[in-house]
Amino acid sequence: MTKKTVKTKLRPLVAGNWKMNGTGADMKQVRALVKTLSGNHRYACDTMICPPATLLSRLAALRTSLKASRKLALGGQDCHAAVSGAHTGDVSAEMLKEAGASAVIVGHSERRSDHGETDKQVKAKVEAAHRAGLTAIMCIGESLKQRKAGDTLKVVGKQLRGSLPDGCTASNTVIAYEPVWAIGSGLTPTVEQVAQVHLALRKALQRRFGEAGSTMRILYGGSVKPSNADELMAVPHVNGALVGGASLTARDFSGILAAYKA
Repeated sequence: MTKKTVKTKLRPLVAGNWKMNGTGADMKQVRALVKTLSGNHRYACDTMICPPATLLSRLAALRTSLKASRKLALGGQDCHAAVSGAHTGDVSAEMLKEAGASAVIVGHSERRSDHGETDKQVKAKVEAAHRAGLTAIMCIGESLKQRKAGDTLKVVGKQLRGSLPDGCTASNTVIAYEPVWAIGSGLTPTVEQVAQVHLALRKALQRRFGEAGSTMRILYGGSVKPSNADELMAVPHVNGALVGGASLTARDFSGILAAYKA
């Protein structure tokens, strides 16, 4: 069976969220990924790794030494809304920018559930990312209970409205739809379910932001892996992926990038 290459009008983004995983020993995975990106393989997508904050500056230095700054972007996993202050354990968007990040994930379901983050707080973090010159990768998604109740579009629509400030553009904002029940579970929605949500999000973005809403990338996340990447990335209005566990090894992550092989 011949592998099909996904084609899309918007330049896709495949971003790996390492979450609370990774030490210096795992930098070898980034070396291997850069080797793949620099080899004979050509992928028609942007590639990003979002490591723990402890590795960000080290990976930025590694990327520079490998002359891969244009091949691999780096992002943070969260930021505080303030520039600085008495916020022990937090990291500002400006700090992430200085460490080598060009983007930051905000509003991930694990932040919303583990730390009780509200749409209002996520919105403030999106604004902080913009203030620092970072692209905000803003996450939304429904729980299994909400999915079963038929409230998916209502839930993600509310999150989208409440978490995005005015002034969002294709260059400073990316949306990531991650059904909470699919993250790390091995379960994925059907292609039809993904298509329904992404179309609804696209229409909502267009209504609010006009032409800019037509060009913002909408990523799909939730148990994305090499075996289902082709199918998921081919869904209309899916402009890439936010990848969790499969981004921890260069082999699996490259298998997902292969959906966009040029």
